[in-house]
Amino acid sequence: MKNTRNQILMPVIFALLVVLGIFIGRNFMPAPSGKGNPLMIYPQTSKLDALMDHIVNEYVDTVDREAIEESIIPEILKELDPHTVYIPAKDLLKVNEELQGNFGGIGVQFSMQDDTVLVISVISGGPSEKVGLLPGDRIVMVDDSIIAGKNIDSNEVMKRLRGEMGTQVKVGVVRRPSAEIIPYTITRGSIPMYSVDVSYMVEDNIGYIKVDRFAQTTYQEFLTALAKLKANKCEKIIVDMRGNSGGLLDIAIQMCNEFLASKELIVYTEGKSQPRQDVYANGAGSCQDTKVIVLIDEFSASASEIFAGAIQDNDRGLVVGRRSFGKGLVQQQIPLPDGSALRLTVARYYTPSGRCIQKPYDNGIEDYYHDFYNRLQHGELFNKDSIEFDESLAFKTKTGRTVYGGGGIMPDVFVPRDTTVITDYFVSLRSNGIIYRYALQYSDNHRQELEQLRTAAAISKKLESNGMMADFLAYAKDKGVKFNKEQFEISKVLIKQEIKAYIARNIIDNEGFYPIIHEVDEVFIKALEEARNL
Repeated sequence: MKNTRNQILMPVIFALLVVLGIFIGRNFMPAPSGKGNPLMIYPQTSKLDALMDHIVNEYVDTVDREAIEESIIPEILKELDPHTVYIPAKDLLKVNEELQGNFGGIGVQFSMQDDTVLVISVISGGPSEKVGLLPGDRIVMVDDSIIAGKNIDSNEVMKRLRGEMGTQVKVGVVRRPSAEIIPYTITRGSIPMYSVDVSYMVEDNIGYIKVDRFAQTTYQEFLTALAKLKANKCEKIIVDMRGNSGGLLDIAIQMCNEFLASKELIVYTEGKSQPRQDVYANGAGSCQDTKVIVLIDEFSASASEIFAGAIQDNDRGLVVGRRSFGKGLVQQQIPLPDGSALRLTVARYYTPSGRCIQKPYDNGIEDYYHDFYNRLQHGELFNKDSIEFDESLAFKTKTGRTVYGGGGIMPDVFVPRDTTVITDYFVSLRSNGIIYRYALQYSDNHRQELEQLRTAAAISKKLESNGMMADFLAYAKDKGVKFNKEQFEISKVLIKQEIKAYIARNIIDNEGFYPIIHEVDEVFIKALEEARNL
């Protein structure tokens, strides 16, 4: 009987409370100034949702909710770590291109010369080669619009030439010595973005591979480079990771596997919501008996540090250069409903000895990315003894050598920056792009004779004997760089070598550039010396 009475009274009491609430709201609360109801509590899943609802519905002026959210999200992520980032939908395709290894384009490498697009090289088998474009051509029109002499930068040129695969773009080309515009219609296709810059034999049994980043195609490119060197009886390999800011973790693991024996630890990852995962070599690598040297510098980060750390901690080879960047965080890319994405740090990675090489970021993102300048001021790039290690972060390699965590990979062989040949005159030439621009002009003016030469050595020899330097100095002076004889004599060898290297790149790509520039590359020279002694 009691339960029955409660069942009857409870709905009546609830209805009376609702009526009372409405009465109080209408008679005792301030009158609303707008269409919103001041008693309204918006449906919400968080304080941020409630805040945005109130701003959109109650703010005095109309606001763009999406624009506010786009600006707020990066600010929120700044409270985390430096590598958790938000990628707007409009930028996602471009960001992913570097990791996917291809994009829709016409297949040329170009540079801007005197406000004109100059084709440096045409990708073999690409859309432009199929219709007949040649190195040295000048693209002066795109889709019936003149682009020459319009002060259009290279980013705008790329934007106009790139597009969805299968679509067409019309270009107008001027080919010396004629001034006539030649029309071409090019169907955009998949253009490979190579991440292995070059591989070549340095000496009879020593090979060299330069890896620029870790993209989806990098492992296959790396295998091709290894096969090429092995076919030339390569017994020792210098793997250059300098300037390599990282990329895909799985690719770095696959590349490490080529050098390590079965069951040797490559890397492990661990995070709050990510249980420890160990990754071991499977023993199927093609270079387990090949001696290896890894080159790193202050710009080598993430996946390149995984590679160097695995080689170092397993005492598999030598690491040569300068202390690496220090990125030991693993990101997962999470797609968002509007086509944007969040790259969220979900774990830390550890080298086989147990090192986390992530450098501190407690002082904020700005200080984190100014670390290079801090190293510069402390003299680290020039003196190994200026680097202080935290003894609490000491670890042991496979054979018992001491290595340190807490901020990058310290090389086994430290090579300081050589500033003895760097003068103000040289810096002025480089900062004004004089060396690069002269090399571009020289290549263009002498293309026919230079294209008869197919090796870096042949191009270098040709340039050594033709009085090129006098022409260069006149060019530099004409471009506003005042000649300094004393400083020129100090920097002359470096200046000449850079000019020759850039000219060779314009003719035979990186197979021309690297063998020439390596002659004045102090880290490479030291690595070659070490390789000879392995």
